[in-house]
Amino acid sequence: MIYKKLSLSVLLFAAGFLTASAQKSPQDMDRFIDVLMNKMTLEEKIGQLNLPVTGEITTGQAKSSDIAAKIKKGEVGGLFNLKGVEKIREVQKQAVEQSRLGIPLLFGMDVIHGYETMFPIPLGLSCTWDMTAIEESARIAAVEASADGISWTFSPMVDISRDPRWGRVSEGSGEDPFLGAMIAEAMVRGYQGKNMERNDEIMACVKHFALYGAGEAGRDYNTVDMSRQRMFNDYMLPYEAAVEAGVGSVMASFNEVDGIPATANKWLMTDILRGQWGFNGFVVTDYTGISEMIDHGIGDLQTVSARAINAGVDMDMVSEGFVGTLKKSVQEGKVSMETLNTACRRILEAKYKLGLFDNPYKYCDPKRPARDIFTKAHRDAARSIAAESFVLLKNDSPDGNPNGNPLLPFNPKGNIAVIGPLANSRSNMPGTWSVAAVLDRCPSLVEGLKEMTAGKANIMYAKGSNLISDASYEERATMFGRSLNRDNRTDQQLLDEALNVARQSDIIIAALGESSEMSGESSSRTDLNIPDVQQNLLKELLKTGKPVVLVLFTGRPLTLTWEQEHVPAILNVWFGGSEAAYAIGDALFGYVNPGGKLTMTFPKNVGQIPLYYAHKNTGRPLKEGKWFEKFRSNYLDVDNDPLYPFGYGLSYTTFSYSDIDLSHSSMDMTGSLTAAVEVTNTGTWPGTEVVQLYIRDVVGSSTRPVKELKGFQKIFLEPGEMKIVRFKIAPEMLRYYNYDLQLVAEPGDFEVMIGTNSRDVKTAKFTLN
Repeated sequence: MIYKKLSLSVLLFAAGFLTASAQKSPQDMDRFIDVLMNKMTLEEKIGQLNLPVTGEITTGQAKSSDIAAKIKKGEVGGLFNLKGVEKIREVQKQAVEQSRLGIPLLFGMDVIHGYETMFPIPLGLSCTWDMTAIEESARIAAVEASADGISWTFSPMVDISRDPRWGRVSEGSGEDPFLGAMIAEAMVRGYQGKNMERNDEIMACVKHFALYGAGEAGRDYNTVDMSRQRMFNDYMLPYEAAVEAGVGSVMASFNEVDGIPATANKWLMTDILRGQWGFNGFVVTDYTGISEMIDHGIGDLQTVSARAINAGVDMDMVSEGFVGTLKKSVQEGKVSMETLNTACRRILEAKYKLGLFDNPYKYCDPKRPARDIFTKAHRDAARSIAAESFVLLKNDSPDGNPNGNPLLPFNPKGNIAVIGPLANSRSNMPGTWSVAAVLDRCPSLVEGLKEMTAGKANIMYAKGSNLISDASYEERATMFGRSLNRDNRTDQQLLDEALNVARQSDIIIAALGESSEMSGESSSRTDLNIPDVQQNLLKELLKTGKPVVLVLFTGRPLTLTWEQEHVPAILNVWFGGSEAAYAIGDALFGYVNPGGKLTMTFPKNVGQIPLYYAHKNTGRPLKEGKWFEKFRSNYLDVDNDPLYPFGYGLSYTTFSYSDIDLSHSSMDMTGSLTAAVEVTNTGTWPGTEVVQLYIRDVVGSSTRPVKELKGFQKIFLEPGEMKIVRFKIAPEMLRYYNYDLQLVAEPGDFEVMIGTNSRDVKTAKFTLN
């Protein structure tokens, strides 16, 4: 007779401790977990805090894998980056039917910007300024991931960064905390749904708490050092917004905060996250975050593990510091049973809220993958959202005539040359952090354009150059199956072939920029130009006299000063995901009017970094319109202005803004006022415009930025159409953290600015009494 052990939830249900309706009650959750924890040994409690990685199990091997023995002993609380519903079901079965208490596992994965249907990288998504689209991308990602057994995603990443040298800007939402907070909320809603009851809703994990995007020199994992006032005014809001949206988990960051690594920082994890913000989920470390604190220099593995759990960290990813040392720390009195029980309870509560005790196989329906993953509806949404993320940086006449017709869009006819090392790569289209993507299923730009223009145009292709002249650099920049298949011909041979193709063409699409793994984790750069051999290729293509469109692939702001001066049209397509090739064709051929707006400032050169719109004024500001003035805050060799400001993005049409109409010239602390502008489509194309509201606190008890984003509206206008866009301004929009970290709105003068980007604005003034 084969004995199959029933899960604890089934036994409790039969004993009358649990009913289906009771799972929705916090009181019954507490009762359920009390009963469970009373049955757990010290080792089993510690095991719930252990999150090892396994990606090597194949179906049929779960019983014999190294991880299986640990699961059976109750030493594992969850696993991550295991893909496939059948594999996950088999491993879950080990936990539920072979361990003593049958506690189900969490299964997490880096589902960052899609599962198998890939959406634009998060920095690209943010450039849509469309919260509905961003939430939809997360909703589709949750549907697909959950269909394949995943119950937990390590997303959204909401780290504010103002340094494009840092590769992980590709995974964030840019430089602005207000916009970042709105995106954080949208992503959490998309992943988690209303309450994670459905089997297509998964738990989100906001990361990296905190300040990870502010590492010195733009170098990944590097030291962060700033005042607490700056933390709260410039960096904390997106994390707090995710907590307010009900995010189920938080990931600790690698960096130190106030001299203490975040993973051991009690002020951060307990005082702020739980005490001030009321977070009631669990905190997980980043990959080996606990053991890395040894190199930070604050103790051995037992010491740093104890410091982490005492600080408020609940789950240890990969380090096995908890499962290896906490028993000893408890016995020695370095960690209390109360602290251990609290951490264990938080993990069990997460599993309860996901419904895993009621149904451990909630996410293991083998019929779902074929029905719910990489569907046509999902790909259609990805194509639409990708096109919405593209930012038109320049669109002049190809002959340089300021009164001539802009190059884009163009009719797909004649000979179209598609040239560049990124023109015919499938694996680079999804972008970095596309863990679950089937890379060879994403059509390359050449393939997509050929399909779209079949019977209308002749697409010709040449690689033109390698990614970069340095072969070892290219190898570092094309990891994880993203090789561009380096061509062993000489640079001149590659160029000659490209020029031969170019001369036969009517128009040239130059597909240049970064490879997908030139941005992302541990992909910091000090030179943000388009790589050397690609720049040379672009210059030679322009010499042919043919019209050239630069289709720019990038995961970060690049320094494009030469390109802005010489190339007639530049379309920044980021890395647009599964359907990027078709979306790029939609934009180039005018089937879609690009309306994306930058969420990070593009500098003119690396020496300007950090460069961001919400800077402070200094006591010696450079006067508006000036380049250099001695004894002012400026450079000798370049002006202070960015190449492309925050919020910038062109369209195939044009928009005009009226002066701002304020409903009142002043308001008190209980009142409000309305700022309105008339926005008119003055061109010949229908298009979208992101109307942006900025406010400046002119005089404060602490110095304030020259402007801060406080609202925006994305509107659609037909040619000649006008809309009045209104923003309500209330005192809570004017609050900031003062020197004493009090959130205050201070009486005084304010400027309100409304415009098409952070630079080109109309201005009015009001007073807060």
